[in-house]
Amino acid sequence: MNDKAENKIDELKGKAKEAVGNATDNEQWQAEGKAEQGKANVKQAGEKIKDAVKGVRD
Repeated sequence: MNDKAENKIDELKGKAKEAVGNATDNEQWQAEGKAEQGKANVKQAGEKIKDAVKGVRD
């Protein structure tokens, strides 16, 4: 699987964990879910930068 797909899966896992945390009023899961989403978003931004640089070089 490529990095973009893995990053999107990580983002969705984070959203799911946050949703479960919201539903169960579990602050730890809410925080972990938000953190996982944040990490995935940073990775996705890195992939976009790599794609942009690759596009300039090509």
